[in-house]
Amino acid sequence: MIELRPFAKLGGADHGWLKAKHHFSFASHYDPDNMGHGALRVWNDDEIAPNTGFPAHPHANMEIITYVREGAITHQDSLGNEGRTEAGDVQVMSAGSGIRHSEYNLEPTQARIFQIWIEPTARGGQPTWGSKPFPKADRSGKLVTIASGIEGDTDALPIRADARVLATTLKAGESAEYTPQKSRHLYLVPAAGTVEINGVRVNARDGAAIRDEDRLTITALEDSEIVLVDAA
Repeated sequence: MIELRPFAKLGGADHGWLKAKHHFSFASHYDPDNMGHGALRVWNDDEIAPNTGFPAHPHANMEIITYVREGAITHQDSLGNEGRTEAGDVQVMSAGSGIRHSEYNLEPTQARIFQIWIEPTARGGQPTWGSKPFPKADRSGKLVTIASGIEGDTDALPIRADARVLATTLKAGESAEYTPQKSRHLYLVPAAGTVEINGVRVNARDGAAIRDEDRLTITALEDSEIVLVDAA
């Protein structure tokens, strides 16, 4: 089953400096019928104006993955971590028992990110933060795991969840395949381009909530960049 969530129908907010679309219930966009997809709780599509951002605020008991689509963001947190994550790179924060952090776009151009929240397998624990480059050329034509809490995903940024986040870039006409376990919750969003998933067309920034598919065949109808979450 593939349920399409068109970008134009997503809830959202326009704060001037931040234009956000929410694939699931979030903040002032409350949708009791759309609180998540398995352990996947949040998928926000954020556009952040230059020299603005999120001032220091707290998180706890959540795995937060930030996928930078364009531009760059700069992170600081209460553990003393600092880092700049640019397009093609990924950062992960395990909020654990509690952490405060800020995220700013200190660049002269707009930043575009996906922020993905996944519920951890256990509450509490020491908070952590990490960032890693995943060059688009290295994931051309194949799905690459960029963050994971699943045993064996050794090259991915670690998260404390029964989930993995994958990404690929496909040229028009190329396909990638993924074989999930039957009970899993999958959610796919093209960051750019248009794809077909098992024959279902998914445009840029649309969401596709997927269950009970034996195999996914993702075919690019045009040059595309894709992010996929596989969660319990």
